[in-house]
Amino acid sequence: MTLIKSISGIRGTIGGAPGNALTPVDIVKFTAAYAATLPGRKPQPNGDRYKVVVGKDARLSGDMVEQLVVGTLMGCGVDVVKCGFASTPTTEMAVLFAHADGGIILTASHNPRQWNALKLLNDRGEFLTAAEGQAVLDLAEREDFNFPEVDALGTVEEEDFTDKHLDAVLALPAVDVEAVKAAHFTVVVDAVNSVGGIIMPRLLERLGVKCIELNCNPTGDFAHNPEPLPANLVDLSRTVVREKADLGVSVDPDVDRLAFICENGDPFVEEYTLVSVADYLCELAQKEGRPIATVSNLSSTRALRDVTEAHGGTYYASAVGEVNVTTLMHQVGALIGGEGNGGVIYPEIHAGRDAMVGVALFLSNLAHKRLKVSELKKTYPQYFIAKNKIQLSDTALIDRILSELKKIYASEDINDIDGVKIIFEARKEWVHLRKSNTEPIIRIYAEAATPERAEALANEVIAVANQIIG
Repeated sequence: MTLIKSISGIRGTIGGAPGNALTPVDIVKFTAAYAATLPGRKPQPNGDRYKVVVGKDARLSGDMVEQLVVGTLMGCGVDVVKCGFASTPTTEMAVLFAHADGGIILTASHNPRQWNALKLLNDRGEFLTAAEGQAVLDLAEREDFNFPEVDALGTVEEEDFTDKHLDAVLALPAVDVEAVKAAHFTVVVDAVNSVGGIIMPRLLERLGVKCIELNCNPTGDFAHNPEPLPANLVDLSRTVVREKADLGVSVDPDVDRLAFICENGDPFVEEYTLVSVADYLCELAQKEGRPIATVSNLSSTRALRDVTEAHGGTYYASAVGEVNVTTLMHQVGALIGGEGNGGVIYPEIHAGRDAMVGVALFLSNLAHKRLKVSELKKTYPQYFIAKNKIQLSDTALIDRILSELKKIYASEDINDIDGVKIIFEARKEWVHLRKSNTEPIIRIYAEAATPERAEALANEVIAVANQIIG
């Protein structure tokens, strides 16, 4: 059994002993800590009760976790708005729609069916900062709670925000609904039997797209490994080819990550989801003479930088983690940002990864370009990322390796805001090394113009690291 506590929430497997898995005890304790820290994030000058929205994906443990979270919030004197089945971006938007003081998303994202999690939001529908998340962790550890008496208990109401979310997506000026309708696209959607099966077909219907549903029954019994990677999307690829569809769309269980399949069954590649959407938005901004800035994390493809600069914009790199991306996006006034895992963040609607926004913008781009998806992919700079790791017995060796690598590669461009990223600018290659938060390993990402070169680059740095530790 596993329980992982972090500044973004608590995540674990269902069942087992308290403190070692995501048990009812841990759920109640962590929810109470979140409620108790609400005044520190947003004081209520009139003494009004706080309001928190709660949404969930379709996991088998969702009902159990929801009842515990909602009951605990009420027991803390907090009013609750239950969103029921709702994607992560829908729950984030619901915080704004309901004028709430925060939100809790019940989802373990791409993790398998035995997992669940509580992801914590502020009053803007964004993930807590590192300091705010740490305050929740500290209070949960102390269990320093003081619950209100019966007359001060919170209330609960229910509201489905799915259509309000879709209204907001389709109202975006960059989403060209008429152009998409005129293109008469056929799209296959694989929603891995979670909430994507509710919201994604509804979006495509409103865009005038013929939707072929695959694994769209929100039972929570995932049809395959829920992470939207090519190895898990073989059935989707076959269905796209068999149905002669224009596009395949895969989303993870909470619908904040997005991957595409080309009309010929080939992966569009998850890293290029953000690149394609950014290219479209940068082109629009360039025509209108608006400033262009984009953001992704250090482990994401260089192609976003290339596309941004081709349109006269500026690219910025953040530390890994959605909250780090959105924080930097706010600072630089980014047009678009996200992560190479298929996460598209478009602040015009809200500062969170949103697969619905990603699909609507991608189809708008496709309708304007009048290309097949495989042809569109070829218009972007082609890079390949290799993923490796170094397993260590002593965590103290991690900092030593990273420190020495900075010295050895001092002649190259070094970024150390999150581990160490070595950028070989002349060759347009890079290697990013960062330590895991949960186990004694260094994760290694390397990018180059071919898969073979990316692997060779990673192996070169691994060999140097091994020499450092003898």
